[in-house]
Amino acid sequence: MTRVDFYLLSQQELSARDQFACRLTEKAFRLGHRIFLHSNDPGHAKSLDELLWTFRDRSFIPHGLAAEADQDPDFPVVVGTGEPPQGNYDLLINCAEEIPDFFSRFERVAEPVVNEDSAKARGRDRYRFYRDRGYPLEMHNL
Repeated sequence: MTRVDFYLLSQQELSARDQFACRLTEKAFRLGHRIFLHSNDPGHAKSLDELLWTFRDRSFIPHGLAAEADQDPDFPVVVGTGEPPQGNYDLLINCAEEIPDFFSRFERVAEPVVNEDSAKARGRDRYRFYRDRGYPLEMHNL
């Protein structure tokens, strides 16, 4: 069953969520995981794609947007929106406001939430969704 981890960030800005998603991607990639970053829309997906190249000077994470990566099912990190990735990925980092329909195909889901009232309210809704369906949940205050 999919394990869901919520990360409550101390910062209020949405950019903190994206920075955290990049750090988590880097850590998971180093541990050998295949990662799918899910985004609200194509513009945000493109921003995440660019941020993965620049968030840290000495970091290198081979990744691509879903349209590019779908050509190679062995791509280790994919950034997409709406549609599930073509390959097999074990970690979903949800940077969207809604839970994607395909979340349960992943071993783990990471739900970063910024410390802002409306973002926390949407995070609580997602938490209830997972809880009410019996998914194992962990909460991390950062």
